[in-house]
Amino acid sequence: MKFARVRSILPDWKNAVAPLAAAILLILSFPDFEFWFLAWIALVPLLWAVKREKESAVKSFVLGWMFGTVFFFGTCWWLTFAPITYAGFPPALAYFLLFCLTAIVGVFPGLFAGLLSILLKRCGNMAILTAPFAWVLAEFLRYWLTGNNWNALGYSAAFGNVKMVSNASFGGIYLISFLLVTVNAFWLWIFVTDYFKTRYGRWLEKGLVVLSAMLFLLNVASWYFDKSVVNQTGSKQDLAQTLVIAIQPNVPMTGLTSEKWKHLRQRHVELAASELEKLSVAERTSTTVIFPESPMNFAYEEDEEFQQFVHAFAAKYDVGVLFNSAEPDLKNKKYFNSAVLVGPEGKEIAQYDKIYLVPFGESVPAPLQSIVPAFVGSFSYGEEYDVLPLGDAKAGVMICFESHFGSLSREYVRNGADVLIEMTNDGYLGPTPVLRQHLANAVFRAVETNRPVLRVTNVGITAYINEKGEVLEATEPYQEDTRTWSVSKSDGSRTFYVKYGDWFAWLCSVITLGLLLLSWTWKRSASGISEN
Repeated sequence: MKFARVRSILPDWKNAVAPLAAAILLILSFPDFEFWFLAWIALVPLLWAVKREKESAVKSFVLGWMFGTVFFFGTCWWLTFAPITYAGFPPALAYFLLFCLTAIVGVFPGLFAGLLSILLKRCGNMAILTAPFAWVLAEFLRYWLTGNNWNALGYSAAFGNVKMVSNASFGGIYLISFLLVTVNAFWLWIFVTDYFKTRYGRWLEKGLVVLSAMLFLLNVASWYFDKSVVNQTGSKQDLAQTLVIAIQPNVPMTGLTSEKWKHLRQRHVELAASELEKLSVAERTSTTVIFPESPMNFAYEEDEEFQQFVHAFAAKYDVGVLFNSAEPDLKNKKYFNSAVLVGPEGKEIAQYDKIYLVPFGESVPAPLQSIVPAFVGSFSYGEEYDVLPLGDAKAGVMICFESHFGSLSREYVRNGADVLIEMTNDGYLGPTPVLRQHLANAVFRAVETNRPVLRVTNVGITAYINEKGEVLEATEPYQEDTRTWSVSKSDGSRTFYVKYGDWFAWLCSVITLGLLLLSWTWKRSASGISEN
């Protein structure tokens, strides 16, 4: 009896294969595979399966959940690297825990599929075109309930056509997701509606297919053209007033004895000095050296010896130094994960305290703090969107995970930031797809704000990302390297996204809920398009 009940909510096995195929196609569109064009067709099997199971929202939900679980497992398997490598977890246990996590996150694609099936059941095939709205609602809800939206569909386009990515300046990452789902929904719609089975409809169907194929080929050609331009283009160094030297020190994650720690710290300044000595004295006076986030665990406020070390280096070369540091929060008797800027005179100029802490990594939600320990440390949440001076320009700092949040970079620009700086360390996650997946986040922050992102990392990928989202002068992972970039004051303009934030996601959410309410009054095939 129980088996019969379970079977009643499971989709037909033939339909269940489709979301698995969709998940595999979408996995291939993300780093490290980066066959980004597959995202234009990857969801078609899932949409097709939901249409076939539209009589049951529960079965459709299961289809979406299967898709989401496989997709997130296949793109986020790198989460097992740290527990296996550093905590000694048995691989089977690490991957089981990952499965549990991805099964939870898979609920959101499941919600999308369930909502779409309701609309298909009540409104007919035309409801296929509502899929983009429902998808954005599900992604937006994932962001609000889980605190992040890692590998949202739109991120698959980060290293594809920059012209498509440019739309993020208008509607953020959600608009790119919307456009990709629209293309997928359109492919399915032109093949399932009875209208296209009429005499004239067949010609129109063929025309739409040809048009879609032409647009696809044009976008691919445009991508190759844009790629060649990126390889030939530099960061606007001739127009800049301030120089930035980015240090990629490749600090190991383990084995940091006191002796090695001091050697690696010295290596930071040696790498910086080798670049500074290429500059004139005048150029040095407007230069800032940036050290990345790393396991070095600097503690500027409480470590007098480190203060002297930084002061000596800054004074010797007459430069500013920006570095990651654990700074005391006297009020809560904890520490902030901070970015500290020290000037050539050896005095602290500015400090930014990290606002978006990694859940369960840097902070545990209040109800669980007495039960679950934080893996890295229990930090205090920053509260101020402080911008740091870089010559005449101002910079907003994103520490690691924070490059995932468009709301943060948006606030920086609203506060006058001319450039964004990301200080990050992905070393704990190994030479895995996380390196380029994290880079994809920074690409969208640059486009959304129309501000360059200076990405300074411990193990890679250090890169200059211009306002168009072009990744320039990227370093190879897991090796020492340096980059010298220039920063100029922006014209102060604000993109539509900076002005209005996630307005597009809110709009899609309202439209989806409105369509669900209206669907109760609609009759099937009311639009004149009969069911297949």
